Amino acid sequence: MRARTAVLCSVADQGVAALTNILVLVAAARLTTVSDFARFSAVYLVFTVLLGVSGAYTGQPLVLRRGEGEETRGACRSAVVFTVLASAAVGAPLAAVCALLPGDTAGALAMLGLVLPVVLGQDAVRYAFSTLHKPHLALTSDLLRLAGALAALSAQTYGASPARLVTVWGLSALPALLLSAALLHRATPGAPVRLRPLLRRGHLGQRFTVEFGVGNATGQLSVLGLGAVGTPLLVGALRGATTLFGPLNVLYTSATSFGPPLLGRIADERRRVRATAALAAVLAATAALWATALALLPATAGRHLLGDTWPTAASLLPATGSQYAAMAAGTCGLLALRMLDPRTTLAVQVVFSLTSVAFLAGGYVVGGIPGAAWGLFLGSLCKATATWIRVARLRRRRSGAADGVTADAAPSAAPGTC
Repeated sequence: MRARTAVLCSVADQGVAALTNILVLVAAARLTTVSDFARFSAVYLVFTVLLGVSGAYTGQPLVLRRGEGEETRGACRSAVVFTVLASAAVGAPLAAVCALLPGDTAGALAMLGLVLPVVLGQDAVRYAFSTLHKPHLALTSDLLRLAGALAALSAQTYGASPARLVTVWGLSALPALLLSAALLHRATPGAPVRLRPLLRRGHLGQRFTVEFGVGNATGQLSVLGLGAVGTPLLVGALRGATTLFGPLNVLYTSATSFGPPLLGRIADERRRVRATAALAAVLAATAALWATALALLPATAGRHLLGDTWPTAASLLPATGSQYAAMAAGTCGLLALRMLDPRTTLAVQVVFSLTSVAFLAGGYVVGGIPGAAWGLFLGSLCKATATWIRVARLRRRRSGAADGVTADAAPSAAPGTC
């Protein structure tokens, strides 16, 4: 597949996956009462966290592989089988414990435990197809999942319980999982399945899972914490402004999750880093244009999107737009680091996630809600700067090592030719 077509398929696939998550919540909101939707949303949040952990542990290390030989095909099969077995190992105790607890939330969590291997297994195959340079197959699988979820949920009547909605939503992914498994089996004939490498100490997924926990948990908890000690308007305003930049989150996730196989087609390391820097510039420009379009949005349209939260969220658009431009540079910087040396990203994530929390709190103390938004921008800017400084140092170190090897090799070759 040509690179341009592969990029389009990868972005479209990530967009379909994000659209599925959005439409599932919209459908659940229309089918349930306010209290039941709150329970469904809480369970869906648990699924979102488990989905992120699964992608960090198996998916992101998988897409860093290069080549399409037997080892890579076996790794794709192993990742999918491992995800299904691990999700079953987590889901079965979750279902058993929650089935004994009273309440609708516990019942919905029990159903989530039962369908977890289906939904996480289907997501794992997407990473496998990306690694195999077949993003069109991942797109086909996600389109089938979207159609199945909408068809299953639209057949439900108003007042359906959260447990029923979770069950219907989870089982609707089964046709997509079966199709994906068949396509993967056809694309990797005879490839061995080895699960032990995924469990041994030093597996990259362990580091990426910590990065996911630090990068996501610190940001979420810090905003919630400031909302608890300050004002709930802070949480609503920041979440409202962030929601408006949802399409950019899709692009950034696509770059992180499915960028390595596409950039890996570039053989020369220097050109690969330059291509990543160019991608950062494109994404940052896109963030600036999106922020400008949102700033020019009429107030009536804004209120239709966010209701009474719109005026406060609109005042944060310059800061949030700047933050997303900095996030574009930071995301691509981490992508370049992972292709150069994936073990260097954990320290960057930990240090600058905590730095962002400090800037968030300090900005709120100095300037209230707008100060908190600009604090998040400064945190993202520092992180982006640090990642690209690290990329430059790694490149210089590798270039120096390569020149040293060449210089050492030249004299030793001369005697051999005499």
